[in-house]
Amino acid sequence: GAVVFGMAAGIAAAVWRNRWPDRLGMALAVSGISFPAFALGMLLMQVFSVELGWLPTVGADSWRHYILPSLTLGAAVAAVMARFTRASFVDVLHEDYMRTARAKGVSETWVVLKHGLRNAMIPVVTMMGLQFGFLLGGSIVVEKVFNWPGLGRLLVDSVEMRDYPVIQAEVLLFSLEFILINLVVDVLYAAINPAIRYK
Repeated sequence: GAVVFGMAAGIAAAVWRNRWPDRLGMALAVSGISFPAFALGMLLMQVFSVELGWLPTVGADSWRHYILPSLTLGAAVAAVMARFTRASFVDVLHEDYMRTARAKGVSETWVVLKHGLRNAMIPVVTMMGLQFGFLLGGSIVVEKVFNWPGLGRLLVDSVEMRDYPVIQAEVLLFSLEFILINLVVDVLYAAINPAIRYK
């Protein structure tokens, strides 16, 4: 969800570049990137749980328990994807094939979605893979802040207790996840742009 939202915000900022949607979106993106996950998690708990009493702080009994951790993890991911998508789209908006499509009378929406999206997505997909790696690391912070049982918290507890077999198993698991993510990214390259082929 954070990846899709960030990409949509980045596309909108690129289309309306140097206007208020672009400036507002990029200001929020910079704020999201700059704010540490643990500080954002504690701030959200203070505001929405302690002060307003709208959402629970700990536990995983209902969907309401997932809102704050999801916002904490997704904020930085959406911010990075928004900035990177905007930069990628700005690069392709003035390419010759975009001007040719406009000259043929194709609507601006179709030009952006069909021609711009495909050509701008290659570097964005690369960043997407890196952001999934960030989520693995960010889950450690979120699980600790929200007192969730999970692999991230297990890794921290194992380091504190010097439980080396568990540490080795988790490092191996995270490494395999990174390899799988990079494999999926490579497959997506060819799916997005058929001109890319692997020999």
